[in-house]
Amino acid sequence: MLEQESFWNAQSFAVITDSTKPAMKWTVDELTKKGKKVYVVDMSGSPDKDALHNIYDLPSGVENAVIGVTTSNPADVMADLEKKGITGRCPVMYLAHGFNIHTMHRGISKLFGKY
Repeated sequence: MLEQESFWNAQSFAVITDSTKPAMKWTVDELTKKGKKVYVVDMSGSPDKDALHNIYDLPSGVENAVIGVTTSNPADVMADLEKKGITGRCPVMYLAHGFNIHTMHRGISKLFGKY
């Protein structure tokens, strides 16, 4: 099994959102249906009342994170997650086809051994 496939076998996830990508709500719902513990970090200007507001508020033990942000730099989000020992992934990077920002992200990740 590839690392990017085993990523989804974790039992706890942080979903990092800024409320600009509807797919993040779906991600939370799907992970929850699969019995995963999900922590939502809402980095928008008006975060949901049940969400954490900062990556540093995540409890220890969160294994992986799904990132879906457009109003902040995903690389900064990744750096903050790495400081907490959490592996982050952009799911669209693995799903996109053709020439677009997501496939470019995939290419860069492969080039630097981060795929």
